[in-house]
Amino acid sequence: MVEMEIGKRVLDGGWLAARSTEVEINGVELTTTQPPPTQPISPWMKAAVPGTVLGTLVENKLVPDPFYGLGNESIIDIADSGREHYTFWFFTTFECKLSNNQHVDLNFRAINYSAEVYLNGHKEVLPKGMFRRHSIDITDILHPDGQNLLAVLVYPPDHPGRIPPQGGQGGDHEIGKDVAAQYVEGWDWMTPIRDRNTGIWDEVSITVTGPVKIVDPHLASSFFDGCKRVYLHSTVELVNKNAGVAECSLNIQVSTELGDGTVLVEHLETQHVSISPGANIQYTFPELYFYKPNLWWPNGMGKQHLYNVEITVNVNGYGESDTWSHHFGFRKIESHTDSATGGRLFKVNDQPIFIRGGNWILSDGLLRLSKERYKTDIRFHADMNFNMMRCWGGGLAERPEFYHYCDLYGLLVWQEFWITGDCDGRGDPVSNPDGPLDHDLFLLCARDTVKLLRNHPSLALWVGGNEQVPPPDINAALKNDLQLHPYYMNSNNSGTSAITPVIKDPSQYLDGTRVYIQGSMWDGFADGKGDFTDGPYEIQNPEDFFKPDYYKYGFNPEVGNVGMPVAATIRATMPPEGWQIPLFKKLANGYIEEVPNPIWTYHKYIPYSKPGKVHDQILSYGTPKDLDDFCLKAQLVNYVQYRALLEGYTSHMWSRYTGVLIWKTQNPWTGLRGQFYDHLHDQTAGFYGCRSAAEPIHVQLNLETFSIEVVNTTLEELSNVAIEASVWDLEGECPYYKTSEKLTVPPKKVVPTFEMKYPKSKNPKPVYFLLLKLYDVSDNRIYSRNFYWLHLTGDDYKLLEPFKERRPPLKITSLTFIKGSSYEMRMHIQNTSKKPDSNTPLYRNSFIRRNGSCGKLDSSESFDLLDGKKHEISLYEKNRGSFSREYNKAMVSEVSGTGKGVAFFLHFSVHASKKEHNKVEDTRILPVHYSDNYFSLVPGEVMTVTISFEVPPGVTPQVTLHGWNHHDMHTIL
Repeated sequence: MVEMEIGKRVLDGGWLAARSTEVEINGVELTTTQPPPTQPISPWMKAAVPGTVLGTLVENKLVPDPFYGLGNESIIDIADSGREHYTFWFFTTFECKLSNNQHVDLNFRAINYSAEVYLNGHKEVLPKGMFRRHSIDITDILHPDGQNLLAVLVYPPDHPGRIPPQGGQGGDHEIGKDVAAQYVEGWDWMTPIRDRNTGIWDEVSITVTGPVKIVDPHLASSFFDGCKRVYLHSTVELVNKNAGVAECSLNIQVSTELGDGTVLVEHLETQHVSISPGANIQYTFPELYFYKPNLWWPNGMGKQHLYNVEITVNVNGYGESDTWSHHFGFRKIESHTDSATGGRLFKVNDQPIFIRGGNWILSDGLLRLSKERYKTDIRFHADMNFNMMRCWGGGLAERPEFYHYCDLYGLLVWQEFWITGDCDGRGDPVSNPDGPLDHDLFLLCARDTVKLLRNHPSLALWVGGNEQVPPPDINAALKNDLQLHPYYMNSNNSGTSAITPVIKDPSQYLDGTRVYIQGSMWDGFADGKGDFTDGPYEIQNPEDFFKPDYYKYGFNPEVGNVGMPVAATIRATMPPEGWQIPLFKKLANGYIEEVPNPIWTYHKYIPYSKPGKVHDQILSYGTPKDLDDFCLKAQLVNYVQYRALLEGYTSHMWSRYTGVLIWKTQNPWTGLRGQFYDHLHDQTAGFYGCRSAAEPIHVQLNLETFSIEVVNTTLEELSNVAIEASVWDLEGECPYYKTSEKLTVPPKKVVPTFEMKYPKSKNPKPVYFLLLKLYDVSDNRIYSRNFYWLHLTGDDYKLLEPFKERRPPLKITSLTFIKGSSYEMRMHIQNTSKKPDSNTPLYRNSFIRRNGSCGKLDSSESFDLLDGKKHEISLYEKNRGSFSREYNKAMVSEVSGTGKGVAFFLHFSVHASKKEHNKVEDTRILPVHYSDNYFSLVPGEVMTVTISFEVPPGVTPQVTLHGWNHHDMHTIL
């Protein structure tokens, strides 16, 4: 057996599980005298670790999929079964044989809710609490031959609660007595989780060190002279596990990776430390000075530069004893209540940032969390041009992998602790106002969470709770523990000439660099006083978002809307009785009430009408015939609703608002409300409505005034630009065309320009399309393109129904790069129903790509291929000999048409190619990243869309194109 190297080894394979009542031996016997389980033979089964008991039962098909149809109703709830039903053994083996003077710890990054650990017959108790780490020194417990038996008995939360017949927010609120996720008793967007997420839900590992161990280093940076002079502060805890004094060399190295893959070491500092036998010490390095370092910026403001910080301890007579590394971004973040709007105003690196983002619950309700899923989730948020995610207080303290991808993609994170108004003093019935029963446990979990996450540049602020503040003693303790270091209290500290040695080093604080806000509706959020002034959460009239009195306060932490997925997702997640579309019941006041089927109701469907205020937005396109028609029309509404929401708030940037967070961006299960992509990772059209509206540079139509506005949220002035506005009717004619004079748009400003007057013209068409383009006058490249479908006041979109039969011809040139299972495609789509006018070259849609943003791609720009190199490629090029056949495949497809007109609401999808399959079978390959989708092309116009995805083994992908007036799917690849 090979002896262990210094470092961490994750124990994520070979686990078995069994219900505790079905195992007749105890933990000591299980890990010593009795033959250990080696196969998934009853009562043992393959276990999901990390994961939950319910996830394990689902994986082994012992219970129905709780997220499919009404499957959750067939699973016994812990309130009815008793806690012992979901009390489970988890068992595995691992090899570990130490060399001389090595030490090893067994680590659980989180369990829910408490556990007993048995290793080779030795018992340890893991105390209660869902959000705390556990570490056990097992050096003296390891088996001499290196073969080790590990069994863990996991107990559910102490107060799992009972679900009232009417459901409700957090069930009967009993879960609030524990320090655990509160969503598990169900919410108005979530079904109850039957085991309350019991399990070993996060990483299990062993770490091998020498005599001295590194624990929880803290990195902090301070900024002076307008972020030109920056200091890195670092403090580390060192544990001497030996019986003798440890003479140590403690090293810190800061490096950065250059573009060609080489690593540049910017700092290397060595200090001598002497540690007494068995002692724990805190050691603070001298601060490291950087002049004009590369800064970390949020998405849309710049690049996300990350340095690698590595700390190593070497012990005299032993050598390297332990090492720790972490990516670190230099960024200064501050916030205050803005005097002009009353909203909380955030600054990053001294620059104000208008917050546009969303509320996040968690990736999956069975805690089937993975790096791959997190990467997709976070990239989706960046693709929508969002810059902040709020981790809601009824969910998780998110995991380091979540934060890692937020660091990479530039998403600021608002992290709440585990308090909600519903479960902690404000619910129906009124819940316990004193929070969890064990306040010390809550604070222990909070402090441990801070240590786990504090080195991530994406982490922007701590918040005490959702729509509630923690109990007074917890709140006071958090305010004290998370108080700011003096460097961060005063935003004008850049005038300080030098580091003041008498001030406690920032890295010696628990955090010290981020503000703590006591609740989500306090101190610049909502009304700032804790009243229920967030929302609304349903369908709106799109023009209302632009009205100055739409929302009274400066920063809305929650505003929600609809979220119907595509029809394929409904078929994949529900039986046929769930494919029935709602009944449309006409009320006496003329409004429509939607009556969904029971499965949609169970999945928390939110209607597309609000009787008394909003007429049914799906019916405005005509009565849907079936599920496909209903879901397609829902996508039209999704796009309009969410684009209008963000454009409306942005229209009043700084004058009325400092930010908005949409409730919510996704569902941790197959829910039917408040989402931009579904649980299977397929985007709704609302995703692309947000992507358009939240562009760093954007041209938009104010739906209340019909003024065309230019939005510049970047740090640079926008000059020598102009607007092209064209109206297209359903016959493919252009009755209105206008270009503006040259414009200059200051940074971080909204500039209104001219009124779009087509509705006031003589004989305007009742339904029409508006295409806006913001372009550079010197070279006609596009900064922003925005396509609207509109109707006159008092009309609707029903004329779009016969428009489905007007199908313009399309030409699609595709270039495909393949490397292993990775595909990257360029789709070059042209509406050929009209020859382009050479005098208006904007039809080419040559987009300007901006550093640090997720803007659209030019059709002939340099871009990264899957081999990591830069290439210049044009889809018009005939000579592609410079690319090996392994990486590229070019083809041209032409789609015949029936007349001139707009190619409306086109969208791509990727499927597994099969000779025969029925309509019910879900052949989609997911996830797929599209640079744009649900787009439209006016006659003669050209658009380039990039598509990237991974293909499962043995599958050949097929890319199809579908559209409103291209309702037959066209195969492109």
